Amino acid sequence: MSKIESNRLEQFRKEREEANEKVFDLDHLGIKRFFNIDNNTYKDGALPGQTKELLGLVASTVLRCNDCIDYHLEQSAKSGYTKDEIIDALNVALVVGGSIVIPHLRHAVDTLEILEEEGHLDS
Repeated sequence: MSKIESNRLEQFRKEREEANEKVFDLDHLGIKRFFNIDNNTYKDGALPGQTKELLGLVASTVLRCNDCIDYHLEQSAKSGYTKDEIIDALNVALVVGGSIVIPHLRHAVDTLEILEEEGHLDS
């Protein structure tokens, strides 16, 4: 994988953090509440937070949001999922979403390679 490709994920992380700061600086109650709901959704509940991250990955893939895919891939890897488990979940997304998901599956595979190179993902 080239340095440019690995920098793609680093750039995503940086831009996400900067953009989130701008959003939080708006100091809007409704926006704060939504972000709080989003954050709390992925905590342990009836389902473990780890499972919820994988569900978020599948939903993000079906919805075709590459930024969301990158985020949930990273969170899934950090929560301990293996590459094989994540790929199995991406297969569910492909079956549910159909062929229109294929470009986003390609994106996810590229991101998995970056995470693997960074040491965040076990095979």
